[in-house]
Amino acid sequence: MAEWLVEEGFGEERAVLIDKGEIVAARLVWPGRLAAGQVEDAVLASHHQGSRRGTVRFSSGEDALVDRLPRAAQEGAPIRVEITREALRERDRTKLAHARPSASPPRPAPGLVEQLRGEGFEARPVRRFDGSAWEDLWLEAWQGATAFDGGELAFFDTSAMTLIDVDGAGDPRSLALAAVPAIATVLRRFDIGGSIGVDFPTLAAKADRKAVDDALDQALSGWPHERTAMNGFGFVQLVARFARPSLLQRIQRGRTGAAARLALRRAERVEGPGVTLLTVHPALKAKLRPEWLAELERRTGRPTRLAIEPALALEAAAAQIVPHD
Repeated sequence: MAEWLVEEGFGEERAVLIDKGEIVAARLVWPGRLAAGQVEDAVLASHHQGSRRGTVRFSSGEDALVDRLPRAAQEGAPIRVEITREALRERDRTKLAHARPSASPPRPAPGLVEQLRGEGFEARPVRRFDGSAWEDLWLEAWQGATAFDGGELAFFDTSAMTLIDVDGAGDPRSLALAAVPAIATVLRRFDIGGSIGVDFPTLAAKADRKAVDDALDQALSGWPHERTAMNGFGFVQLVARFARPSLLQRIQRGRTGAAARLALRRAERVEGPGVTLLTVHPALKAKLRPEWLAELERRTGRPTRLAIEPALALEAAAAQIVPHD
């Protein structure tokens, strides 16, 4: 069985499943808010009349939607719940976390190693991933595009679904068939769940649409989901279990925070004696928390100095070693 590797970052955990030097699946977690698997005491803030649903409020001030409430539940009463889905930040709003009543003892959300092992996978923590595969994947998610032979997949993160647009040259049937394995690969690499729409080229012939449907069946076997057949406009909808935000959603909905975390990862990876000089865009300065910078110095055994460069792109932070003053 392939083994997941888990790297602890600054304000995040990263996990990758690698086959022949390539990342075939990945996960990205940003701790700090309610997370799936967490059990905590809260207060029933509201009870939707005539239903078993309501809203609970935690001591942190964060709210969650709760389902399966006992009929005797009363507003203002304490209640212990387990988080089943974390909050999802969208461009214009935030969807609350989901929870259900629990009789288990309070516990924090599992870390990625524990989470993956609980799902039956082999997983172990590592100090750092080898090579540049993680950063390559991160940049693909940042740009929202990934290339395949003969074309490109473009990703659009919307409130309703993740949209994948298939673009390229050549005849539509060949392009659609060439895109299928790339789509199957990227769904796992970006950890995409929920509702997913794929916009293939329009295929007028029913036999061509059937060929793409058959290719999707084969490429997505083993990936739990439901899907529609391709319609006359080349559109296919897939629905998979939504357990956590995808890499696309993490990175694209929190670009400045994502870029700050990447900057610190780059700073940790440079080696040698001296001072870590970390050059960043001005917007990243406020996101580089003091405790993260202190942890960077602890891990590297070097002091850190920040340099602000307005002309630098958000994602282009650079780290180098310079002599002590």
